[in-house]
Amino acid sequence: MNIGDKVRFLSEVGGGRICGFQGKDIVLVEDEDGFEIPMLRKEVVVVDDNDYDIGKVNTGTRKVVENTVKQTGKKSKQEDEDWEPADRPITFKPKAQERKGAEQINLYLSFLPENIKEISSTTFEAYVINDSNYYVQTLILKSSGAAWSALFNAVVEPNSKLFITEIERQELADWERLCIQTLAWKQDKTFMLKPALSTELRLDCTKFYKLHTFQPDEFFRGPCWTVSIVRDDKPIRTAFADAEQIKEALLSATPTKEQKPSESKPKPSKPNAQPEELVVDLHAEELLDNTDGLSSGDILMVQMKEFRKVMDENLKKKGKRIVFIHGKGEGVLRKNILQELKYRYKQCTVQDASFREYGFGATLVCIK
Repeated sequence: MNIGDKVRFLSEVGGGRICGFQGKDIVLVEDEDGFEIPMLRKEVVVVDDNDYDIGKVNTGTRKVVENTVKQTGKKSKQEDEDWEPADRPITFKPKAQERKGAEQINLYLSFLPENIKEISSTTFEAYVINDSNYYVQTLILKSSGAAWSALFNAVVEPNSKLFITEIERQELADWERLCIQTLAWKQDKTFMLKPALSTELRLDCTKFYKLHTFQPDEFFRGPCWTVSIVRDDKPIRTAFADAEQIKEALLSATPTKEQKPSESKPKPSKPNAQPEELVVDLHAEELLDNTDGLSSGDILMVQMKEFRKVMDENLKKKGKRIVFIHGKGEGVLRKNILQELKYRYKQCTVQDASFREYGFGATLVCIK
């Protein structure tokens, strides 16, 4: 092989002219576009100028063959022989690359504004993102009242994103309520079975008008709004209230004329509500019909007797609240009540009763 020789590639489509060497085993081949391609010596073969240029010399023959195909609808054997490998379309496609920790399905929708500075009038590019090691057949449907129509249907390769469509401003309403259905698998290898998924998604279309909605993320360097559809094999569900469903629910909840109104049931008391207070008035005129001939000590004895009676009757009622009205006076009755509570009813708590309701002359006792 010498510089200037024309060669063809053996392991792939293409060829060109030798323009140099790298060591003993590497040949530099310049293709028709002027790019230098390093190839192993054993991967190229020298061809004659006439052989290499068959496709260019016999252009008339090719035109004849093309006309024959148009007329007969069949390709001749001569046509196949006249095509150079470099002229044939590239059909090789590399296998999708898998990555560690991507064995669960994660699927996203992403929206990119074409002009972020004109957010109120710009169009948007929509993408579906497959962040997993599975091929995912993805069907996106839009709601048309009670029916649905297809927006997008394609296979999204592992760890890739696929362009869906360009959305005009007036088309945003079509993307408010979506249904996404998916089916996942791997090609040419065994894999863990994934269930077919179907989930409804509601997009808040007002976010398309808000500049802060669009931020760079792990999938796009520029401003974008990415919405999760499937996360770790589980579909993301958003609450969606249909106007007709709300109407039906309200109508079904309204009682008809034939229905009898249900009997009102007493409302259960709240667990934190305070129990009703027992009010005991210890004034002498409330306990005695006539105080003639009684000393202050006699009256105090009657008052304390009534106090002990009430306390003993309610001593087992935990949480019971008792208000004893004793009046302000000289405070003798109050001192005796506090003394009794301190030594005889130690398990009870005591405090001044509400000033708003009873003034200064009342004491509140709580049974514990």
